[in-house]
Amino acid sequence: MIAFHGMPQADADALRAGGPDAYGLPAEHSVSDGAGNPCRCCLRSIPKGAAMLICAYKPFSANQPYAETGPIFLCAEACENSNAPFPEVLTSSPDYLLKGYTADERILYGTGQVTASGDVAAYAASLLAREEIAFVDVRSARNNCWQARITRR
Repeated sequence: MIAFHGMPQADADALRAGGPDAYGLPAEHSVSDGAGNPCRCCLRSIPKGAAMLICAYKPFSANQPYAETGPIFLCAEACENSNAPFPEVLTSSPDYLLKGYTADERILYGTGQVTASGDVAAYAASLLAREEIAFVDVRSARNNCWQARITRR
């Protein structure tokens, strides 16, 4: 069994409180247009007209060659991590880029695959069945933005 995770609640709370993003900058304030603005904390779409933050995010513990950084959206108001079996944000695109990572946060070559939205859970489960894979990151197949992390339940 697998579990989907948004960014850690503490990271989201720090950004909302004005803390620096992955580039040391405060998050930009914006308003959701309702299309394509997935919150990386609650893993739901930010409703049209709702306040949101845009910032750089690096879902890794340290700087290293495989620690990708990219733009994300975040609900400006407090929200909580989703416990949904399959998050809403992973239904807004026809496909996603999945990559398996080792415990030292390195991409395991050969695991990266653009995967249809309906096949995300199955492909992630097949990767996580491999002992050397610690987690799977889901990114936009078109913009490479980090979407969610998948682990063994």
